[in-house]
Amino acid sequence: MAVDKNKNKQVLVTFPLEQLEEIEDYWHEKRYNNRNEAIRALIEEGLKKAKKEDK
Repeated sequence: MAVDKNKNKQVLVTFPLEQLEEIEDYWHEKRYNNRNEAIRALIEEGLKKAKKEDK
């Protein structure tokens, strides 16, 4: 499936191996289709939490 480059931007991110293992565990536990979905979900949760803490 092609990525709509008008709506998405690809970013290279490097993770420590231990953190990547945690992400992959989360991915499988939550049954996301792929690692990218899991990473986006984790970031979204972190952003929501940060916004709540800022209030």
